[in-house]
Amino acid sequence: MSAQKKKTLIIVCAAVVLVAAMLAVWFAFGPKGTAGQKAVGVTVVYADATTDEFSFSTDAEFLRQALEEQKLVEGEESQYGLYVKTVNGVTADEAKEEWWCFTKDGEDVMTGVDSTPVADGDHFEITLKTGYWDGQDAQPCYRRVPRGGAGGF
Repeated sequence: MSAQKKKTLIIVCAAVVLVAAMLAVWFAFGPKGTAGQKAVGVTVVYADATTDEFSFSTDAEFLRQALEEQKLVEGEESQYGLYVKTVNGVTADEAKEEWWCFTKDGEDVMTGVDSTPVADGDHFEITLKTGYWDGQDAQPCYRRVPRGGAGGF
């Protein structure tokens, strides 16, 4: 075998080992759902700042399944999972640069709806935002939404 073929074989083997290691880390430390019944709250915040509150029980381990069980979200499959376009019957208008932002207790959710775990007592906010981030200024995903009266969040 020539030196060039050996070098190529070593590179391919190293790449396979690297991919396998990355998958092992993902499965070991990635988001995990919890089995069993859970109480979940969802606040939907519309463009005009009006809100709808939803509380339900689910045995779903991840957010997508919980929201689809309640018929709260619709969208398109993408390489990253479900791209949510419609929430509670309201469709984001891409011509107006509208999009749905997901937060949990006012903090950005760093995973898609397919891989966001659901635990008992979780509260999620789904906010219709306008304007895509241009990469220049900070564009926080969340908007604080009062819950529970008395100024509580």
